[in-house]
Amino acid sequence: RGVAPLLNWILNSENLEGFSCADKVVGKATAFLYVLANVKEVYAMVISEGAADIFSKYDVTFSYETLVKSINNRTKTGMCPMEQAVLNISLPEDALNAIIKKQAELKLFQTK
Repeated sequence: RGVAPLLNWILNSENLEGFSCADKVVGKATAFLYVLANVKEVYAMVISEGAADIFSKYDVTFSYETLVKSINNRTKTGMCPMEQAVLNISLPEDALNAIIKKQAELKLFQTK
């Protein structure tokens, strides 16, 4: 659930290069992770405008059912914390650092 599984694959150097991926919800943070994983295409049921922009910028083919301005948090009281963590970031490496930091803050991810 969330970005943790994809983040773990990236940090464990899993080879996802050239893969096609399907996901329920893809926000900008997840899009950056897919870029870093070198996937070739992504299908999402719901995608944020920020994620679509990242996929376009980094030449990742994508398709979706629903495009939304941003991804909400699980309680639908505001923006998803991962989406917010990368809101003003434009480079995948910077996004990775912001995602790791936010995951640690939320105690969802243990850094080594």
